[in-house]
Amino acid sequence: MSAIHQSARLLRENQVYAASGGVSAGNRHCGFRPAFMDSLTGETVLCCFADGRPSPCHYLETVPADWVTRRDEQGRVTEIRESIVSGFVSQGQFYTRQEAADFVAATESQ
Repeated sequence: MSAIHQSARLLRENQVYAASGGVSAGNRHCGFRPAFMDSLTGETVLCCFADGRPSPCHYLETVPADWVTRRDEQGRVTEIRESIVSGFVSQGQFYTRQEAADFVAATESQ
């Protein structure tokens, strides 16, 4: 996914959690799916493409419209509300990036 499809916040998070279970490539083997959660309401949405297929990484285009704070000239989402947290869902539970990274590290150390 090119940078134009990600917010600056997502790009920073990907750099912070690179090579760990805090990114999709580092936790997919443990059953995690990329997702977003509104920290104010608890609403969680799995990341997917416009056609409904699961996205392999954090993808902003299909977040709820009321979460969007900025779009580019082509109408693509570039920023979302500050209360939205990127993370992952596994077995119906939301994990922050740090929680996912910790889970993967603990699993791999056993």
